[in-house]
Amino acid sequence: MRRAATALFGRGARLRWVHLVLGGALLMPYWLLSLVLLAPFGDGRGMWGGSLAVQFGAYALSLPLAAVTALFPLARPLSVAVARSLCGVPAERFAEGPARSRAARARTAGWFTLHVGVGALVSGASLALPPFAVVTMAVPFSDGLRGSELAAFYGLDERWLVLLGVPAGLLMLLTLAAASAAAGALLARQAPVLLGPTPADRLAAAERRAAELAARNRLARELHDSVGHALSAVTLQAGAARRVLDGGPDADLGFVREALTAIEETTRRTVGELDSVLGLLRQGEDDGELSGPGLEALDVLLAHSGAEVAYDAVGDAAAVPGPVSREAYRIVQEGLSNALRHAGAVPVSLRVCAKDDELEITMENPLTPGAAPVVRPGGGRGLRGIAERAALLGGRAVCGPAADGTAWRVAVRLPLKGGRW
Repeated sequence: MRRAATALFGRGARLRWVHLVLGGALLMPYWLLSLVLLAPFGDGRGMWGGSLAVQFGAYALSLPLAAVTALFPLARPLSVAVARSLCGVPAERFAEGPARSRAARARTAGWFTLHVGVGALVSGASLALPPFAVVTMAVPFSDGLRGSELAAFYGLDERWLVLLGVPAGLLMLLTLAAASAAAGALLARQAPVLLGPTPADRLAAAERRAAELAARNRLARELHDSVGHALSAVTLQAGAARRVLDGGPDADLGFVREALTAIEETTRRTVGELDSVLGLLRQGEDDGELSGPGLEALDVLLAHSGAEVAYDAVGDAAAVPGPVSREAYRIVQEGLSNALRHAGAVPVSLRVCAKDDELEITMENPLTPGAAPVVRPGGGRGLRGIAERAALLGGRAVCGPAADGTAWRVAVRLPLKGGRW
């Protein structure tokens, strides 16, 4: 009994009844317009005094009119907002945003027609049936009602009216509550079907998730390359300065001063790059373009890298497009970091060649067995990051030992025309 009472009169049933009444109210303008259109075909008593045939004819005509207006894209988010609040359906089962595809608009039109159509019937019954039920229950207690047209309507003897008046009225109200609950349950079942995501919506959501994941990976690469290189260079410079100071009173203080200056400039530059990346994270701009240094800043990077770099620039670096220039800078930065981590302060040769349609980056450093590398527990993602950066621009990267086995070589080719930037 308690479950039945909750199903008929509980909070969920009441909210769904409100949802149905709202649907009936939404159908009223279409119904009135349909009455105006059908009034000339009635019995001459006007739009309000017409027969039931005219009334229900207007109801039937109003449904396709409502369906046409629900084809507009914004009809879906409005319907979803109402259904989510009143139907008791979890929010994740609804589609997000306006209906863009033909299938989504057709489903929304079907939902709106179902909502207003069923809602109008429940609303009409809710307006007419309760007063009639109350009057029926009052028949046993009123001589006037027993002698009125109500008795003739039922076609029952007065004794039967006295006996059945109250039960019949209660049955009417229970039937109305049951019908309203059943209609609300019907709409709750159909809401995810008609207002849920279509295959096109699921594809768009998957593309958004892929774009968000790509943006996160891009930010992760920026942080890895910028901070990772800075830490490697700072560690190497600090270690060199410490070893010089351990040499005693005759230590080369000029070298220590240069090392500390390099550490200061490296950390200051890295803090600026870190602020740029974290700024995007704070703003939540997944599709924003990362700003950062490009090939024009390579001289500063190489001067404070902690390694002796022989740099050979071929072509006009200023003509390289911004996205390619920034990715090339990061690739060189990660290549230097990789050399510092695994080979120590060894000489590095760098060649950047800007051709008409391609940018070539070649880095080599000797594989010296006696070098003291800066090792990070668990390894790193530097080489994978280089390959990912090249692939995102439509290029390619090859990292590994040179043919003679005496050097480590990083070779990257990035397109300057027709790339993915």
